[in-house]
Amino acid sequence: MTQMAWVNGVYTAADEARISPFDRGFLFADGVYEVTAVYGGRLVDMERHLDRLERSLRELKFGTMPDRKELEEVHRKLVETNGVDEGYVYLQVTRGAYGARDFVAPEKPRLTIFMFSEKRALIDTASARNGSRIVALPDIRWARRDIKSVGLLAQALAKTEAKARGADDAWLVAPDGQVTEGASSNAWIVTKDGEIITRAISNMILAGVTRHALFDALGQRGGKITERSFTVEEAKAAAEAFTTAATGLVTPVVEIDGVKLGDGKPGAVTRSVQKLYYTAIGADVAKAAPWVNA
Repeated sequence: MTQMAWVNGVYTAADEARISPFDRGFLFADGVYEVTAVYGGRLVDMERHLDRLERSLRELKFGTMPDRKELEEVHRKLVETNGVDEGYVYLQVTRGAYGARDFVAPEKPRLTIFMFSEKRALIDTASARNGSRIVALPDIRWARRDIKSVGLLAQALAKTEAKARGADDAWLVAPDGQVTEGASSNAWIVTKDGEIITRAISNMILAGVTRHALFDALGQRGGKITERSFTVEEAKAAAEAFTTAATGLVTPVVEIDGVKLGDGKPGAVTRSVQKLYYTAIGADVAKAAPWVNA
């Protein structure tokens, strides 16, 4: 079946979707995006993703907002039409096309809005089961990482370098030696005393929707999360580590720069966090992720 996409109000075959080469998203990366997970045919935390989208647009002074109800309807239509039981919906909004290349942003943007959906395993993946290996790399991104910009060159370079080094992903490190976040995820560590730590929200990191949902889920169980920075060396000395992201959900980290964490396998706290989050999104853990109890 041909996968359907949506561009500026029109549903079209994904491989026939067209956007102008004069679009400011193409010329200047002048745009933002969101990726909403789909599990069991249901959109996960879509409202929070749209809230963050609107915040990013306001921070970039777009001045014009897309129709939120329309975006909600298109999300659901793409999930239904493309038969996405598990996967994600991608949404991108740019300042539009104007037939000329001008650094100065227009006062009244003509938004370009593009959406598509894709089937992908979210829970039963090799990384979720066995953990991922991380390398630490310098964080060379701009100073507004709280805006979910389509300008992802630094992240793409980091992930490419991680693969070249035989790792699965990268954690980015600020000049002060503190870990900011993963190349496309929030970073967490678990101390030998069982304390769960992740960096506090600021312009240095993205306010992850999965991160937010995990705070809620743990809070409802009386769990506590410490929000503070940590160094690469502290991470290497930790008992456990994991990442959170819309499509990676909760992914164990078992190695950083060649140093194994604990026994080199996903730890008990990470497994409990995975189980908690999978349950929160409606998964039957016994069937979808029996290895969390192994």
